[in-house]
Amino acid sequence: MPEYIDPQEGRTLFGSDPQNYNDIRPPYPEQVYEFLLSTGALRSNTATLEIGAGNGLATRRLLDCGANPLTIIEPDTRFAPLLMSISKLYKAEFHFITESFEEAALPRNYYDLVAAATSFHWIQPAIGLPKVAEVLRPGGYVALWWHVFGDRDRDDPYHEATRTILQSLSNSPSGTPAAVPFALDVQSRLRDFSTTGQFEQPEYRVYRWTLVLNTEQVGSLYATFSSISRLPEEQRKTILHQLMEVADQYFGGTVTRNMVTPIYVARRKSSAG
Repeated sequence: MPEYIDPQEGRTLFGSDPQNYNDIRPPYPEQVYEFLLSTGALRSNTATLEIGAGNGLATRRLLDCGANPLTIIEPDTRFAPLLMSISKLYKAEFHFITESFEEAALPRNYYDLVAAATSFHWIQPAIGLPKVAEVLRPGGYVALWWHVFGDRDRDDPYHEATRTILQSLSNSPSGTPAAVPFALDVQSRLRDFSTTGQFEQPEYRVYRWTLVLNTEQVGSLYATFSSISRLPEEQRKTILHQLMEVADQYFGGTVTRNMVTPIYVARRKSSAG
């Protein structure tokens, strides 16, 4: 049975090649930001905290949609140059914290929005949502969304063709091949919100789409996955070569992966109860 990657290690895996991560990771569907705007979670001059900003994939769109001031938490300092370059493109007030969310000293009852894009599964569950509730002002919002690579409701020939290559690798807390992914385990995620007693009933949406990759892009994308990036160099190169070889020989150099982007938006209650 493959082991799970410890969150302490996991937070340090994505910045090993910041430029490749920035170049190859696909953007989130625009429906995510439309949903944030329609719920009132995001608007002009929304005091926002983003957890696990990484290369700023969501940061850019949060700023476009009105996040200001924006505080980002990214413990991997190798992403700092990318994030700071983004900050220079906007007039918004910008703060950068290089600690983990669990350890960061944050103002209570301050933020209008706490956002986390494909990062909240790395947060310790006992601390995560209770601390989010503490830093949100009453009536403020939390929005959690993810990229899920694979969709159980659609055939995924490339994933099936490469299963034996990947099956022995360690798993991210976001899910295992045999289990419902963390982000799509809706009842468990809703229960997490309910257990705090601090949030109104979350609104949930899920967006399904496809990602088309050529052989080189397959290698670049899979190199950013935590289960592969943590491997010794020679083993990592071997696995990436095998994945690209399958793409070339059996898929004609064009791979289609099914993608799912779920999002949960919840409002902090005006008073506990």
